[in-house]
Amino acid sequence: MKVILKQDIKGVGKKDQIINANDGYARNYLFPKKLAVLADKENMTNLESKKASQEHKKDIEKQVAQEIAKKIEGILLKLPVKSGENGKVFGSVTSKEISQNLDKQYNIKIDKKKINLEEPIKTLGNFTIEIKLYDNIIAKLKISVISM
Repeated sequence: MKVILKQDIKGVGKKDQIINANDGYARNYLFPKKLAVLADKENMTNLESKKASQEHKKDIEKQVAQEIAKKIEGILLKLPVKSGENGKVFGSVTSKEISQNLDKQYNIKIDKKKINLEEPIKTLGNFTIEIKLYDNIIAKLKISVISM
């Protein structure tokens, strides 16, 4: 019997996957616990429309990420920090500060987790960091850490 899973079931399959299940297993376990529905025409149509809307949503997210990447590529973000005489920063510049300054200066909201800093910036100067906006969409942001 073909059924459409409504949830991930360990050892059976993932959500929205169509599987062949034994008749007894489907009628006595999957259907009563609402873990699956019968793969008839109506349910198959609902599944197809759901998948189409998910694809459309992903396409829109990808386009938005590409637009943000284009904006970020042309930006030189200036970060004023307190520093000592030899160019050492008091404390460090973290991805959280970079995210906040991007929002303040250019009104671009980026989650700090998407900013790829191997280690916090502890000296004055110019740096280029990567921001992963979406799968295979990585923007390079130029940062100038300057003394206050």
